[in-house]
Order: sequence, then structure tokens, then C-alpha cells
Amino acid sequence: MENVNSNEPKGLKVVSHYKLGVKLLFIGIIVLLLLIPTAMVSSLIRDRENTASVAESEVFNQWGGSQTILPPMLEVNRQVKVAATANDRSERCPVDDPNRAVMKWETLSILPNEVSIEGDVETKELKRGIYEIVTMAAPITIKGNFLISESDKAVASLYNCSQATVSLGISDLKGISSEVVLKIGDQTLSLTPNGKGLANTSQLSAKIDIQDWTPETKVPFELTMMLKGSTSLNFIPLAKTTSVKLTSNCVTPSFCGSFLPTHREVTEKGFHSDWSVSYLNRSYPQLFTGSSYDRQIEDSEFGVKLLIPVQHYQKTMRCVKYAILFIILTFALFFFIETIQKKSLHPIQYTLVGLALTLFYVLLLSFSEHIGFTPAYAISSLMLIVMMTLYTAAILKIKKTACYIGAALAGLYLYIFVLIQMETYALLAGSLGLFAILSAMMYFSQKINWEREE
Repeated sequence: MENVNSNEPKGLKVVSHYKLGVKLLFIGIIVLLLLIPTAMVSSLIRDRENTASVAESEVFNQWGGSQTILPPMLEVNRQVKVAATANDRSERCPVDDPNRAVMKWETLSILPNEVSIEGDVETKELKRGIYEIVTMAAPITIKGNFLISESDKAVASLYNCSQATVSLGISDLKGISSEVVLKIGDQTLSLTPNGKGLANTSQLSAKIDIQDWTPETKVPFELTMMLKGSTSLNFIPLAKTTSVKLTSNCVTPSFCGSFLPTHREVTEKGFHSDWSVSYLNRSYPQLFTGSSYDRQIEDSEFGVKLLIPVQHYQKTMRCVKYAILFIILTFALFFFIETIQKKSLHPIQYTLVGLALTLFYVLLLSFSEHIGFTPAYAISSLMLIVMMTLYTAAILKIKKTACYIGAALAGLYLYIFVLIQMETYALLAGSLGLFAILSAMMYFSQKINWEREE
């Protein structure tokens, strides 16, 4: 049977294929060129985030940063004779002397028997320019006791127990707003700064005489202080049994560190959490010398991060990661419409559409700094949808098609917003959404006459 299209000029198909190929080539080039403004938007977001971080650091430097609390512990010093090294070169002790020796200080650390910490953490936002920085303030009460056994007393007797030191560790002393007074046994001591402590904390200490302490007898201690800070509140489990109870008005806590709470409750009004840690859960003893366990002590830290409820920079950056996908899908939509409806769009018009889609992220960033991410996303997407609908109606001269394009863009923006809000199921939702979009594109591609133009 003779082909019904046998009389169709062969040159028409060649020209048609050539025009479609050239159009697709121009669209591909435009997509690649739009990578430049997209990268510029990403750079702008990072710059604004860095500016916010500088403002945040300025507040932290004045208010107090992340806080780590090292409960009270005892330290006793003595001088011991050790072999000299090349660093100990002196006239009295030449390094070539086979019997060379030097006197050095050795510190015995005695950790508490029981520690109980309670705090009511109040978070509030401080403003620096347009930026809001989350800070915290909490009255911290630390109670506990020391219990020196017979064997511990025998070891401690080798040291000068009349010149012992009781010390407390705080990571950022700017967060202390009043004098720190420790009641231990029948003594009341005022703790003062005394250099660097364990686990990268600053040490507050006072002299105490423990040589008259009776073995196997609990010596209680207690202190209360007002502590300010930001970002997180952490604790070191020095005691044989360490218990921590925290309440807070923070509704977005993130529990972190080596130990999670044994009980926690997060509501719309805040959270309550309890920790209980035994010395069997860590890798350092109750009695040790020197700083050989400093790393293990630091690794046993646990606590809570006080998260910022709205992290619009991170969410905006996540939106930008979908920018090229969004542009490609929109260009594909325009290409199908102009091919099916026998319209012709100029590459300049595709470029303007791509720039408008890129401008969305700048609008989102600028609005979110003032009103938050969700309302900023709603306003920015609405502005772009209205503009694209009116522009499409003007260039295609078909209002119904323009409304379809506006509805499709609204669906895409809603889809991206849902992906941004999701965490656990973001990959699953994203892959299923892309599958549905690709299926729709394959369906509409059937309506295109790829052989010739009518």
C-alpha cells in the first residue's frame, strides 16, 4: 500500500527536525548560562549567613557561648623526683649525668562520689540589627558529696592534703553573673578563677584542708549559680553516680553527647529531661594523677543543644539546590506548550523566564530575614506565579493556557516547599515526585508531532 505521506516534501521534515533541534540547543545553552546567577544567589546566601554569624558571635562574646559544667573535684599536689630529659637541661642536672633527676609537681585528682544537678533554662532572643540570636540563662544548683575510702586516703596521704584545692569547671566564665560560693562540709568557700581546667574548661577553685577528713564518711557540698550562655548546655559525669534534671521553655531541643536522657518530654511549652550516668559507663577512674585521662573526660560530655526555631538560611540554600531542576521543568513545560499549540517563543523570552525563576530565591532570602521562612516563601512564590501567569498570557495570547502554567508553577512551588519541610522522608518524597513529573512529561510528549510542523 502506498504511504499516505508519500507526497509530503522530504525537505519539510528536515527543516522541522532542524528547527526543533536548534530550539532545544538554545534552551540547553540558556539553562547552562542560568547556572551563573544561581551560583551568585548561593554566594549571596552564604554571605548573609556569614554576616548573621558575625552578629551572633558578637552577642556570644558579650553574653556567653556554649557552656560545659565540670562538677566540683579535689586536687592535691606533691613534688616527685623524676628522670631529667633534654628539656630539663641545667647546670645542676646536666643531661649527660646517668643519675640525673629533677623535682616536678604531680597532681592527684579525686572525683566526687555523688553529684546531682538541677537547672531551669530560660531561652530568649536578643536582636543585633535584623538578626535574632537565641541565648539562655539558668539558675544551676549542684549538690553532691565526696567519699574518700581507706585506700584513697592511703594514696592521698602521700600528698600535701593541707593544701588541697577544690575546683569547678565552666567553659565560658563570661556567663557567670554572680559570685560562686561553695558550701563543703562545714566550710564556705568563694571560688575564684585559676587557669585552665579539665575538658577545655576554665577553672574556679579555692584552697581546702582535707587531711582531717574521716575515711568512708560522706562530705556534702552544694552551690548555686546563675549561668548565662548560648547554643548548648553540657555536663561532665565526674561522680560515681551523676544525675541531671533540666527544664526549659525551649521547644526545639536536640539532646547530644555520649549519654541520652533516661526520660524526656518535649511539649509546645518546652521540655523536661533527666539523665542518670554511672561511673561504670565511662572510661576513667575516680582517682588518677596528671592529665592522662583528659581526653576521656572530654569525650564523656553530654547535654542539650538549644536550636533556633527558624533556620531560614539553611532552608533557602536547600531551595536553591532545586533551582536548576525547577528551571528545566518550567522550560520543558513552555516547550511542550509552544510545540503543541503551534506557538513560537524566542530564546530571549526563555532567558527572561529563567531569570524570573532565579529572582525568586533572592526575594525569598530578603523576605525571610524579616518575616521568617514560611511567610517569605508564600509571598515570593505568589509574586512569581502572578508575574509568570501575566507574562505567559501576554506572549502566548491565550489566557487559559497562561492559567494552566500558573497552576503548574504553583504545584511545583508547593512540591518544593513540602520537600524542604521534610527530613526523614525527603528523599522518598522527592524521588516519587520526580517519577510523577517525568511520567506527566512523557504523556504530554506523545501529543507532539516530532516529524513535521502543521
